Amino acid sequence: MNWLKHATEISIVFLNSLALLMVVAGSVEALVGVVRLVLPGGAQPEGREVWLRYARWLVAGLTFQLGADIIETSITTEWEAVARLGAVAIIRTFLNFFLDRDLAEIRERHRAVTQPVI
Repeated sequence: MNWLKHATEISIVFLNSLALLMVVAGSVEALVGVVRLVLPGGAQPEGREVWLRYARWLVAGLTFQLGADIIETSITTEWEAVARLGAVAIIRTFLNFFLDRDLAEIRERHRAVTQPVI
């Protein structure tokens, strides 16, 4: 059983590392997009598109973090740690839900704007 605990700990580190990379990559991409919006001249992305892409990165990162939290609860023996992880998982789940909802709303508005009126 020791190998299972070790594999679980490695999985948690791996998933949290993926989440970190996704949030950092999305943040860098958003920063570049915002700078391009502010600077005059050149091809400028639409502001909404910058934030939409950033939200996608955040949702992906949060999803991996939630997976790591779920795995972590399987090896935790203290109720306080389980309660803390549960609270964090609930917060991340709600944040993920609202980000997903906002993304869907923005996509729908974008489709309505880009579809030709007949």
